[in-house]
Amino acid sequence: MKYLCDPHIIPTLVPGDVSHIYSYAKIISEYTNWLHVDIDDGHFESEVSWPYRDPSQRQELQTCNIGASVPPRVSLEAHLMILNPRGLGETLARAGFTRLAIHREVFDDDKQALETLVALRAAGAAEVGLALKIDTPLSSVENLVESCDFIHLMSIAHIGSQGQGFDERALSRVEELHASHPELMVAVDGGISEATVEELVRAGANRLMVGHALAESGHPAKTYARILERAMRGCAPVDSTQEVAKA
Repeated sequence: MKYLCDPHIIPTLVPGDVSHIYSYAKIISEYTNWLHVDIDDGHFESEVSWPYRDPSQRQELQTCNIGASVPPRVSLEAHLMILNPRGLGETLARAGFTRLAIHREVFDDDKQALETLVALRAAGAAEVGLALKIDTPLSSVENLVESCDFIHLMSIAHIGSQGQGFDERALSRVEELHASHPELMVAVDGGISEATVEELVRAGANRLMVGHALAESGHPAKTYARILERAMRGCAPVDSTQEVAKA
């Protein structure tokens, strides 16, 4: 399969409760069809989000179909920043989350990671992938890439909360991963804005998570459109004459 430059800008949310997911999904449905939900257990990182803020939230999740309760055009993906992703991941898949990203760092070896990816897919997730903190070597997923639908690269130094600055090291990591696996879907998450998105796409990223830049915008639909337009510029060939002039 030939690599297709088709960047997707995906709004992110750190929810306090399930109603937060419903309300934000309705807002973003006006300009996009994916919502990325960050889930923090307070142990993998210090942040705590739904459904770990109260035991009742996890109990409620066992019986609710979140995917059926958001606007029809919106699909859900979850980024599980938690120590034990299998159980919750299976529950989220049954609750209508289409994509699930789990962290490679929580597994002792490739076998454990692979078993969890297989289990999440069996539970109903259409796509599963591994996420990496920015200091985690890309080599840690080398033997697992074929079992992933995507690799999710963090582009901030400390994960778990929005509003952090983009870490420039992410660019070379995207380039390296894309060069070694040109057909792989590469997602990037953290500090993404109009200022960073074009370079990331040019490096090989195709999914870009945007949180703070949209949440703090007075006109999120217009901001989204501008970020997408900048992302599309990353698909265009670089003008060699301009590059020479810059040099």
